[in-house]
Amino acid sequence: MHKLRIGVLMGGKSIEHEVSFNSGRTVCDHLDTARYTIIPVYQTKKGFLYILPWHFLHRGKTTDFAHRLDSQAKLISWDALKDLVDFMFLAVHGRYAEDGTVQGMLEVLGIPYLGSGIFASALCMDKVVQKNILQHAGLSVPHGIVVYPHQLAKLSENTQELSQMLAMAQVKAPYIVKPSGEGSSLGVSIVQDEKDLYEAIRVSAKISGIHVQPVLVEEKICGMEFSCIVIYDYLSNSLIPMPPTEIAQNNDNRIFDYEQKYMPGRALEHTPPRCSQEQIKKIQEACAAVTKVLDVKTVSRIDGFLRPDGSVVVFEANTLTGMSPTSFLFREAAELGMSHTQLINHLIKTELYDYGMLNHEEEQSITELKKSMNTKKIRVAVLLGGQSHEKEISLESGRNVIYKLSPHTYEACPVFVSSAMELYTLTQTQLVRNSTAEIENIVEQASKIGWSDLPSIADFVFIGLHGGLGENGAVQGTLEMLDLPYNGSGVLASALCMNKYKTNEFLRANGFEVPKSVLVHKDDWCLEKQLVIQRITESIGFPIIVKPHDDGCSVLVQKVKHEEDLVSAIEAIFLDGKSHALVEECILGMELTVGVIGNDNPKALPASQAVVSGEILSIEEKFLPGAGENQTPAPLRPEIMQFIQSIMERVYTIIGCKGYARIDCFYQDATQSPTGNDRVVILEINTLPGLTPATCIFHQAAEIGIKPMDFIDIIVQLGFDQHKKRDLQQDDHGLKTLNDILSSMSIEPINKADC
Repeated sequence: MHKLRIGVLMGGKSIEHEVSFNSGRTVCDHLDTARYTIIPVYQTKKGFLYILPWHFLHRGKTTDFAHRLDSQAKLISWDALKDLVDFMFLAVHGRYAEDGTVQGMLEVLGIPYLGSGIFASALCMDKVVQKNILQHAGLSVPHGIVVYPHQLAKLSENTQELSQMLAMAQVKAPYIVKPSGEGSSLGVSIVQDEKDLYEAIRVSAKISGIHVQPVLVEEKICGMEFSCIVIYDYLSNSLIPMPPTEIAQNNDNRIFDYEQKYMPGRALEHTPPRCSQEQIKKIQEACAAVTKVLDVKTVSRIDGFLRPDGSVVVFEANTLTGMSPTSFLFREAAELGMSHTQLINHLIKTELYDYGMLNHEEEQSITELKKSMNTKKIRVAVLLGGQSHEKEISLESGRNVIYKLSPHTYEACPVFVSSAMELYTLTQTQLVRNSTAEIENIVEQASKIGWSDLPSIADFVFIGLHGGLGENGAVQGTLEMLDLPYNGSGVLASALCMNKYKTNEFLRANGFEVPKSVLVHKDDWCLEKQLVIQRITESIGFPIIVKPHDDGCSVLVQKVKHEEDLVSAIEAIFLDGKSHALVEECILGMELTVGVIGNDNPKALPASQAVVSGEILSIEEKFLPGAGENQTPAPLRPEIMQFIQSIMERVYTIIGCKGYARIDCFYQDATQSPTGNDRVVILEINTLPGLTPATCIFHQAAEIGIKPMDFIDIIVQLGFDQHKKRDLQQDDHGLKTLNDILSSMSIEPINKADC
């Protein structure tokens, strides 16, 4: 059976390049490979097109692989696309993507594509023209003015003219300032005082770095902010507005900015919104009307406000919407019972129907094929959430694991762990929520289960928790007591690695290099603060690193250069409820993180270099799209890479880690090392490292040929093997062991004892 070749266009020339890459990765992750062949098409910021190797897809930032494109990706021309793809799924955003540009190119080439045509795309990308048309059609839009590029210089010399323009439009502070042709809230700001308005306009006009564009200055609307996805149903020939999402702000001076949109857990959203059914219907009707007026097809995202008086104000319509795993698109589709894959397939089928390309015979054959498949599956309960500082990352990790568990092999059950360590099974609708706080507010008693109930619903428990009781041996001990196999290390290794100070002391005793450190107890600090400071300065000296001894994800980590900052850094940890603060020497060198997989005879993956923009690696650099950079493999000579990997394998083994882990360290060459020889300084061991879509361990596994879905397979199999659960045989379920993958890649496999 011929599979339709679906090109997924990501990246692009706009300032939303990184967000687009994130969307493209999600689409590739969820496209139905039984029905389609996926062709990842990546466009650089300069406009060059490449067929992207799959092992580049799960990077956190495009600069992680940009320098390798010429040697490892296939450079193509636009004309070559005609022979490579049958349909183009547009996962690009912003200028050159949503403005009719790429649509025009694809129409010239005769390639069918997702979404609106040239006119609707160009119209919706220009917020000024879009606003005029909506207003003319009788739809409510914010009051405001437009400042054009030619007016900028004049207004800088005569701010009184700006005041007059605002007065005529009846717009008063606070003001919303935004560029006319960008998305993802880039260049958008809220200005409280008119004296600061010109500078905000100037910055917004030049936000793209290339084009100076018109800027809208609008009134700040009071009311409930919402975003509503509208899709077209080709079967009923009608528009379907999905349940809207309410965007809640705790601070009136904030806007729904880039960080809130894309940083795990930062935004507070409610789907459906906290308003009456009548008001929800009013929002949906307004959004459907906007979609029709602007001639948008297949999918749109309408943003607006519901005023206290019940009126709906629309401030933006988008012809393509973000497609990160927790985007409005998937969140609202879940309310209709649609999974990520079902929604993506629906969008594609809608377009194929419109283009006359939908093959009903092929649809039937796939249906019959699925019916004939072996239905016996491994039941996997995925624990996510928890009570630690890392619970939002845990939500991202657990959700991604569920999406990466092959539906042909596994029956995945999401199990939310509340802040009280209580368990709740989740529906698809609940799983796509933006934060653990949202989930805690909507889980119902009917979905609550006990820990002792896990054996009745699962053959295997995948711990997607990070930090706290999820990673310190407590949950591991619970699952051991229940005789349930699970992923990762056992009780002792988990408990040891959660205590960074004890881990380093243990490694030091076994001949490994670790930072000099002082563990500060809260009681000692309160009684003998000056003595503690003296001990730190004499044994370590400045600069130093202050951090909790039992937390991760860069929580409360500070680099301290002076004594007065030392006091505030330590006390910040105690104010957070911690009983200890860990003070370490600041190591100079190349910061690395290295994944290790295996049980008794582990294999270290290629190291990644963490490129830090500030003093230390921040949580934003770890998880915010486009904010961080990791070079995988790290720029090291082969013999140095092997030297580092061998140390990681020894550390992993002596600690007693199982399954997989990630070890953070510094590499110092002979000129940096106080010993005069190359050395590796171990910082910490993560026994349950993050498994978010762009996490480093996926990059590293990809470098030796292991795809993310296969990586999850390996972790599950290693968990079964470690816990001696041989009743579920690999041959029956198609689980791929580490040896299977490495053998297929012509890479030397690890010992049989490991798999």
